[in-house]
Amino acid sequence: MTKNIKTVLLTLMVTAAFCAGTVSASQLFRPFQTTCQGFCTKKTGCPNILGCACVFNNPGATVGKCSFIAAKPAK
Repeated sequence: MTKNIKTVLLTLMVTAAFCAGTVSASQLFRPFQTTCQGFCTKKTGCPNILGCACVFNNPGATVGKCSFIAAKPAK
């Protein structure tokens, strides 16, 4: 029984390490962006920067503008 648990834990650790390496490698191939600017659509989105999101001014708009979204303070 303990041998099975050790095998499962080892498999989970190896899988987690592999997934982390894959994400890091894919991020290296993307162009590095430090600003949240430009136009976006629902399909293209905005740069992968914390707080950067596509803002649509009209409810039926198909093109928006990338800008930082501030979190609302807790009450």
